Amino acid sequence: MHDDEIPVDVALVRRLVARALPAYADLDVRALEASGSSNALFRLGPDLLVRLPRQPGGSAIIAKESRWLPVIAAGLSVAVPGVLTVCEPDLGYPERWSVTRWIDGQLPSVITEDGSPEPARHALARDLAAVVTQMREIAVPEEAVRDDALSWYRGGPLPDLDADFREAVEASRRLPCLDLDTDAALRLWDTALAAARDRVPVSGWYHGDLLAENLLVRGDRLVAVLDFGGLAVGDPAVDCIAAWELLDAESRATFRSQVGADDASWLTSMGWALLIAFVTFPYYWETMPARCASRRAMAQAVLGEL
Repeated sequence: MHDDEIPVDVALVRRLVARALPAYADLDVRALEASGSSNALFRLGPDLLVRLPRQPGGSAIIAKESRWLPVIAAGLSVAVPGVLTVCEPDLGYPERWSVTRWIDGQLPSVITEDGSPEPARHALARDLAAVVTQMREIAVPEEAVRDDALSWYRGGPLPDLDADFREAVEASRRLPCLDLDTDAALRLWDTALAAARDRVPVSGWYHGDLLAENLLVRGDRLVAVLDFGGLAVGDPAVDCIAAWELLDAESRATFRSQVGADDASWLTSMGWALLIAFVTFPYYWETMPARCASRRAMAQAVLGEL
C-alpha cells in the first residue's frame, strides 16, 4: 500500500502481545478484512483491537490518541475506541502500538446520488451533525493549542492547497474509468476557494477524516466514531465532508441545518470533499479500490450541486 510500509502479520502480533501483554497471550488474533491505510488492525479475542502503524513515524499518532481521546470521548454522544494500553517497539517492529476496546457495528453505506432518499438517512444526518457540533463545543485547553501533534493541514486555509488540488486533478485524468467531470471539479474548486478566502474561520477540535470507513452504525443510528489519527485543533469545516459521502440531497439539507453552516462554510466543505477525493485517486487507485469508489461517490455528490 505504501512504499515505506512496515510488514506486519498475525504471527508478529501474537508475539508482540505475548511479550508486552502476557495476560492476553492466549487470546485469538485475527487480521481484519477492512484494515485502514494508517494502521494494520487485528482482533484480539472478542473484546479488543490491536492497532499497529503501517508507516515510520506512526508512534506519534498512537501517542496523540492515547493522550487526547479521553477529552474527546467525554464530549461526544457516541462511542470512541477507548485506548487500554500503548506498547513500546519490540521484536523488530519499530513503532508504538495500541490496544483498544472493540466496538460492535457496521460501516455505513455510501449514498448514491441516483438512489431514492432513505428515511433512515435523516437520522444519520442528525447523528453526524451532533458529532460535528459536539466536537466544536469541546473546550480546547492551552496544552492542546501548544501541541504540535494537533496541527494538521486539514484545519488550515483551503487556498494554501490550490496547487496540490490541481496536481491531483491532472494525475486523476490519467486514471482509467474514473468517469468524473474534472473540468467541473476545477470550476467548483475555484468557487470554494473564493468562499474560503471570504469567510472568517473558527477554531476548535476536528476529526479530519469523518468518512464511512471511520464510522459505525447499528440500524439507522450512528454509534461510534473511529480512528482519530487526524484529530487536531483548527478550522473544523473539513468535518462536513461526511455529508457528501453518506447523505442524499434531502438528508444533506437536514445535516446542514443542524450544524448551522452558512454559505461560505458549506462551499468550503465542498472544496475539502473534492480535495480529499482527488488526492485519494492517484495514490490508492490500485491498492484500495473500495476507498476510491467511496471518494468518487463523494466527489460526484459535490459536483451534483452545480
